[in-house]
Amino acid sequence: MLSDIRSALRPAFSLLIVFTVILGLAYPLLMTGVAQVLMPGPANGSLIVRDGKVIGSGLIAQGFAGPGYFHPRPSAAGADGYDASASAGSNLAPGSNDLAERITKSVAETRATDETSQVPPDLVTTSASGLDPDVSPEAAFVQVGRVAAARGMTPAQVEELVRQQVKQPLHGFIGEPRVNVLKLNLALDAAGG
Repeated sequence: MLSDIRSALRPAFSLLIVFTVILGLAYPLLMTGVAQVLMPGPANGSLIVRDGKVIGSGLIAQGFAGPGYFHPRPSAAGADGYDASASAGSNLAPGSNDLAERITKSVAETRATDETSQVPPDLVTTSASGLDPDVSPEAAFVQVGRVAAARGMTPAQVEELVRQQVKQPLHGFIGEPRVNVLKLNLALDAAGG
């Protein structure tokens, strides 16, 4: 009886070890190597480097609060938001009073700081991860007046920077047009405004 159990378990354990080595070690190492060769930037987290120092990632939002910078979507990730180690949405239901109050407050603040009556939804709602690095072109254009005034630039100069940063949908139909807020703010700093 014991020998029957051993003979039945031997191939199971052998297959477990073989597939662990193949799928748990060899395949991930192979894919990592291929990614490093074919697309090293994305494989390493799309890190953005300035003056030899990593200042962020094109994949993770950062908080920008000053009037001279474009603001990203609000974040519910972590206690203060934009915490990559605590990626999460707010988990508030659509009928939640807390959610309604937060959005109402955000709309009022956006209308006051950006002097607009039309507030794009992505400026007042969090993403599922709380770390979406992109906003819609409409959300970026709404902020142009505030940023231009704070930087001493003309709205036309700032609008041109936004236009240059708009990324179109992949192959023209996959996704939506978007603007990476970190990259836009870096372009703004480079423009010297």
